[in-house]
Amino acid sequence: MKKNILFIGGSSGIGHETIKQIHNQHNVYVASRSNDNFKDLNVNYIKYDVLNEELNTETIPEELHGFVYCPGSINLRPFRSLKLSTFEEDLNINFLSMVKSLQKVINNLKKSGNASVVLFSTVAVKVGMPFHTSVSASKGAIEGFARSLAAEYAPLLRVNVIAPSLTDTPMAQRFLNNDLKKEKVGDKHPLKRHGNANDIANSVVHLLSDNSSWITGQTFGVDGGMSSINLS
Repeated sequence: MKKNILFIGGSSGIGHETIKQIHNQHNVYVASRSNDNFKDLNVNYIKYDVLNEELNTETIPEELHGFVYCPGSINLRPFRSLKLSTFEEDLNINFLSMVKSLQKVINNLKKSGNASVVLFSTVAVKVGMPFHTSVSASKGAIEGFARSLAAEYAPLLRVNVIAPSLTDTPMAQRFLNNDLKKEKVGDKHPLKRHGNANDIANSVVHLLSDNSSWITGQTFGVDGGMSSINLS
């Protein structure tokens, strides 16, 4: 069945890779600030700035089968140097803007009777890491929210979270912008490499598909083994 799937963001990185994988199989709607990276893809574009605008739902189908929220942030600094405003910014982009966007289309998702919501967290929620207090706080909110939402809307919606480790995307470029950094990051993972957008996109595609129809309320660590294996 051809599904109607809404992506919030997705102009680069994991979201863009996911859209590339499915844009010819499903009706894909993309709400983002720019459509520059979608011109060669079969998508329906909706101009939307999650921080400053309300989502225009006029062109969104009455029934949605999938929702993927892609915007995020990586602010890694010592706690003592973080201002309260940084926590507020991370919470806004990672969590509150997701809630705002999802509330606008929750009825569209319910009407399909079997919709899949896919959100993103980080391995740092499960594994305590220095300098991650702000991003972990906002991403941790997503994990708790997802489980509660999954319970509230079962069986009409499935809600799941993917928690990656460091993945080679534009947002993480400063951590992987040379071979030495890539090698050091890779060595920290049991599978001895950093992630790439395709690694995570494959999991998103699975959660959007009927192959995951008995999965809800879960957080999946797509992280090279970092969250569950210790080789030291």
